[in-house]
Amino acid sequence: MTSYTLHVGDDEALGDSARTVRRTVFIEEQGVSEAEEMDDKDGEATHLVLADQDEPVATARYRLVDDETVKIERVAVLASHRGTGLGARIMEAAESAASEDGATEAVLHGQRRVEGFYAELGYESVGDEFEEAGIPHVEMRKDLT
Repeated sequence: MTSYTLHVGDDEALGDSARTVRRTVFIEEQGVSEAEEMDDKDGEATHLVLADQDEPVATARYRLVDDETVKIERVAVLASHRGTGLGARIMEAAESAASEDGATEAVLHGQRRVEGFYAELGYESVGDEFEEAGIPHVEMRKDLT
């Protein structure tokens, strides 16, 4: 069985590893533009990277948007590692770290096609569908208390 290592840190420590996964999933697989994916928010985010040996295979980032709310973003798992529970694991790690940072609520903009994945983790859809990077999304929220 493969053993994964979770890393949590700032952009200086983990940004390159996180962007490697994001580039593969969002830019190469999904056709998101480099300008949209590689935004100016990495520096203010906490990054999470799951590594298989030394290879980053899953990532997420979060930012506190107010004193109690965290926005989880850029959740990505390499195709070769999907279906192994890493998406749920990186989300649980992000929620746990955000709670330690004082967040009581998480919000995310989930791609409509994976809305069910987030719903299984306790997220509820709020509002109407909207488009980000040419992909249908929905805002979802979860109480972290």
